Amino acid sequence: MIIIVTGVSGSGKTTLGSLLAKNLHLPFYDADDFHPTANIEKMTHGIPLTDHDRWPWLDHLAENIQKWESSGGGILACSALREVYRERLQTVPDIIWLHLKGMKEVIAERMAARKGHYMNPDLLDSQLNTWEEPGYGYHIDITKSPEEMVKEVLSYPEISQAASHIGIIGMGVMGKSLALNFAEKGVPVSVYNRFVEGKEEYVASQFAEENTEFPLLKGFDDLEGFLSSLQSPKKILLMIPAGAAVDQQIAQLESSLQEGDILIDGGNSFYEDSNRRVKALEEKGLHFVAMGVSGGEEGARRGPSLMPSGSREAFDILAPYLQKIAAKDAHANPCVEYIGPAGSGHFIKMVHNSIEYAEMQALAEIYQLMKYGLKLTYPEISKVLKNWANEGLRSYLLEITADILLVRDGREYLLDMVLDKAGQKGTGSWSLTTALNFQVPYSPLSEAVTARMLSSNKSNRVELAEYYGHRFGAFAEDKVILIEKLKNAYALTRFINHEVGFDLMKTVSEKEGWNLNLSEIARIWTNGCIIRSTMMEQLVGIFKDNTSIFTTKSLKSKIKEMKLDLTYIVGLGLQHSHALPVMSAAANYFLSRITTDSPANLIQAQRDYFGAHTYQRKDDPSGAFFHSDWKASVPHPS
Repeated sequence: MIIIVTGVSGSGKTTLGSLLAKNLHLPFYDADDFHPTANIEKMTHGIPLTDHDRWPWLDHLAENIQKWESSGGGILACSALREVYRERLQTVPDIIWLHLKGMKEVIAERMAARKGHYMNPDLLDSQLNTWEEPGYGYHIDITKSPEEMVKEVLSYPEISQAASHIGIIGMGVMGKSLALNFAEKGVPVSVYNRFVEGKEEYVASQFAEENTEFPLLKGFDDLEGFLSSLQSPKKILLMIPAGAAVDQQIAQLESSLQEGDILIDGGNSFYEDSNRRVKALEEKGLHFVAMGVSGGEEGARRGPSLMPSGSREAFDILAPYLQKIAAKDAHANPCVEYIGPAGSGHFIKMVHNSIEYAEMQALAEIYQLMKYGLKLTYPEISKVLKNWANEGLRSYLLEITADILLVRDGREYLLDMVLDKAGQKGTGSWSLTTALNFQVPYSPLSEAVTARMLSSNKSNRVELAEYYGHRFGAFAEDKVILIEKLKNAYALTRFINHEVGFDLMKTVSEKEGWNLNLSEIARIWTNGCIIRSTMMEQLVGIFKDNTSIFTTKSLKSKIKEMKLDLTYIVGLGLQHSHALPVMSAAANYFLSRITTDSPANLIQAQRDYFGAHTYQRKDDPSGAFFHSDWKASVPHPS
């Protein structure tokens, strides 16, 4: 939606435009701000501009109008005194023109009262003489109050019934949050939710009614009305549960869509399902974008990390909108970028979630060691974690953990009231399955999934704990020294967790021909997503020059030092009956990666012994395979 407020200088264009921008949540632009220095100097000295002065200025505005429209719209205050000037600005269809009209005396009085404006009041006569009355648009009497004018403008059907640029299906927590994010950024958005009598009734329309501060947000409880409200090409974001529901929704929509329309799946779909959907819809002339969305409810509302893949053509259309709502990195760049073909966006979101699982489990293990091993109170643990954040280990998960530890429920800490059964939605398990399929070692992250599975069987754990008399052992070592070792162990565990996840992305990218940019993936994960951290900011630079964290020269000495603390803490924890699945798996993974002579030679010998699976020899550089009769070679006692 583009609204252009015209009129001579002093008629109130900026006042009306600014108020409309505030009400419609659209960006406001003053054409005067786009004048080159030479034009400003002329007007300051009371010299009227010529058309020669105006054409470059108008052309620049016209180019920007196209950009503004492609990302949702904007409001421009521009004198546009002559029809040829207005024609020059008409670079997009359906511009809403608002023409301010009033008596010369009223305008002159206003101009005289303005302070600091470069427009010389002596130019009013020149402007009035130049003004050409348009026969279209809305003509507004400037003697009305600004509030009255805004109310009048908002009632115009071109605004109240304007086509939406984005449609969202699914009014769960994430769908609602993203809808408000779009609306707040000035993107006209329609929302739809299925109608299920007695269960889901009027969800979308009530949502819109509850958020009337966003006039460009429309709610629909019927699919036909929703689809009719969208401009072409239709851009529909699905925020519904992964799996069969997505296929069913696509099937329901297909007959109502036209060639070039865009469907975006913003849920946590399995990437292989997304691969299939991209291909199937492409054959029907429709675009499908598989988009990972991370950040939870808060991120969706204030700025998520977005990972779109699939149709590149569709992404180019969507980019201005997605850039508006995405989180911003340290350099104010949006945390969104085209990931690659097919379902690669959902693939890296899946990997993101598995890293998230491991990061959460690592913090849970640290919490357990501090609580039972070091006998620290919750406020003491929170203070330690906050200190770590200030010492280079800042992350969203670390920060929320420090907060959680301080929340009380009456006289008790709320955390002690939470049942220790961790839930999961499947993305962690998908990552493990994918890693196995592509033969990528994934043990630290898979252990995080296993830990959640073990936690779910509370009754069995209680029974076995009593049967074996399990108790956590307390540490006798110096607390200050152990906390420092814990810090280093946690830091290295995090490096290893990320190495494992990024290694899976690198391997799958190579085998699928996706050409994933690991540095750019790290960048869009520096804000908005759940695993954002200072370490992720490091990885942006690391993956520009390296394909592995372990081969980064600047980290070599630090990793070698932290290895000693990680292995020490794991050993100490296990000796005192603390299960440390992710930390111990991380230590084993790292040691296995840096071991020259592994015991796998024995495994190959065993395989050849019982199954004739053959083996290769160290002393044969050709790589040939051999089989031996191991029984015949075993010496018998004499």
